[in-house]
Amino acid sequence: MLLVLVVLFALAFDYINGFHDTANAIATVVSTRVLSPRVAIIMAACLNFLGALFSVQVAKTIAKGLVDISHATATAAQTVILAALIGAIVWNLITWRFGIPSSSSHALIGGLIGAAIAHGGLGIVIWAGLKDKVLIPLLISPVMGFIIGFAIMAVIYLVFARVHPGKIGNVFRQLQIVSAAAMAFAHGQADAQKSMGIITMALVSLKVIAKPDVPLWVIISCAIAMALGTSAGGYRIMKTMGHKIIRLEPVQGFAAETAAATVLFTTAHFGMPVSTTHVISGSIFGVGSSKRFSAVRWGVAQSMVTAWVLTIPASASVAYAFYYVFNAAGLK
Repeated sequence: MLLVLVVLFALAFDYINGFHDTANAIATVVSTRVLSPRVAIIMAACLNFLGALFSVQVAKTIAKGLVDISHATATAAQTVILAALIGAIVWNLITWRFGIPSSSSHALIGGLIGAAIAHGGLGIVIWAGLKDKVLIPLLISPVMGFIIGFAIMAVIYLVFARVHPGKIGNVFRQLQIVSAAAMAFAHGQADAQKSMGIITMALVSLKVIAKPDVPLWVIISCAIAMALGTSAGGYRIMKTMGHKIIRLEPVQGFAAETAAATVLFTTAHFGMPVSTTHVISGSIFGVGSSKRFSAVRWGVAQSMVTAWVLTIPASASVAYAFYYVFNAAGLK
């Protein structure tokens, strides 16, 4: 019964992740009016699904690289995982309600850490894995998005300096569809794997499978949940990403999406569960800064960074509390 609940909550998290993070993939292409919201969301949903089928390296990191619950009883392990999922879902819904583009990935990681510490103390966390796979990439990935976005825009300004703006706009309107598609695919590849890793961890703890190799049914079900969530849209956060940071033109949208997709493809290859929200935000800031620093609304950046800093401890605290609620109910 606990395993069924874990699977259901993991798929619910993937669904919420889909509509919470839709803006990551398509806010720029919608804000520049290259695609309508409906068309962009359909495209993102399809490519999120395909991206989720492409790799399992991040799922393996989640399943075995962050906490060690191998010595916990089967019931305790399921309780840890269930509390982690609830912690992540609660934080996602809070930030979605207020239109804050926080990280679903780090909400889940924070939830997992909080629930694991509640069960077995600080020693249960694999600190080296947390540092190398989460904390360092958490800091570096948005910076790389900023640098690459800045560099792409600088090159575009240099190459097309003498070309009529109308011609540039037409070219990059078409190119932005390609870059948005790449971003949507990368989002599916990066984010759907988190729930795959959680379900795989649950299956290993119950000895349903012998080792943390993600089963095909887990991959497909998480991909479907992510795609369905994406199809529901995420207009609150889309408004922040597409309009409040800087007013984007197609050329800037192309540069931001290309920069973010480049970072996400790289981190997924190395099994790093980075935040698509952090990466695309950093890329948009980099693109805006290439024109002039004053063009960017840095007050928005401050509120976003505050949410980023709070995500892991906040979701960890919720998961920690829920573990004790379940423990008091006899699930231990």
